[in-house]
Amino acid sequence: MATEEGVDRVEREHRPSPIDVHVGGRVRLRRTLLGMSQEKLGEALGLTFQQVQKYERGVNRIGASRLFDLARVLDVPIGFFFDDMPDALGGGMNTMRRAIGFAEQQEGFEDDTLHRRETLELVRAYYRITDSSVRKRVFELIKSLTPTD
Repeated sequence: MATEEGVDRVEREHRPSPIDVHVGGRVRLRRTLLGMSQEKLGEALGLTFQQVQKYERGVNRIGASRLFDLARVLDVPIGFFFDDMPDALGGGMNTMRRAIGFAEQQEGFEDDTLHRRETLELVRAYYRITDSSVRKRVFELIKSLTPTD
């Protein structure tokens, strides 16, 4: 019979790593912002949409070469996948590196704005405007409606 300690160990081994979940969430965020389906991302990477789902949920760990491919297809630097990582997962290391001069300081978001459905829908709709002059006018309109700093 399995001991209680053995059962706990097995459960931990099958639970996704919080870092893998964070990286997968960033993949999903960028894919969604681009209006790309899991199927299209999978095609670009030579994967099935189910494999993409597993990456996005953190169930499957993303290796270095796959992360490189994802960055290329999603048009982001590799560091994007680690941005906004909570301090408990090692996100505080960026502060230490910046303090000793190893990384440039980046401004982060104080809230969860990029993860809201409304934001994602707005960005998708914006990029569906095919006429660049119309898109620019929409952008200028939105800026004119916001309070000045």
